[in-house]
Amino acid sequence: MSDILHRVGIIASPKDVYDALTTIDGLAGWWTEDTTGDVDGVIAFRFATAGGDGFDMLVLEKTPGELVRWEVVAGPEEWIGTHVSFQLSQTDDYTIILFKQEGWREQVEFMYHCSTKWATFLMSLKHYVETGKGEPAPNDVQVSNWH
Repeated sequence: MSDILHRVGIIASPKDVYDALTTIDGLAGWWTEDTTGDVDGVIAFRFATAGGDGFDMLVLEKTPGELVRWEVVAGPEEWIGTHVSFQLSQTDDYTIILFKQEGWREQVEFMYHCSTKWATFLMSLKHYVETGKGEPAPNDVQVSNWH
């Protein structure tokens, strides 16, 4: 099994970061504008550049100001069954996010792409929380012909 790992610091309170990870408006502000669902159940994330395809995440755990954890229950085969987590902690003026998408069965080329895209979306999250304006899909950084 393989994991995607990132560490990002956001100049904001853990509560503000947590709110951006646990509300539909927050998620739509930094990941994809086409975000719907139940923040205590299954959240659907869709991407116009992928023909409307995307991911459904089952919310497994939410600890205010500390942790958000999802399981991918629908989407590309490589993603199904993986777990996505955002672990939050406060250091100085920063909320540190330790991001993980764990449980990839193998390190396929799509995993490399997704790692880069997660990095761009985590920077979008940083901008969203710090300035009020993120770069969610469809306005995200295009990193390759896979977008």
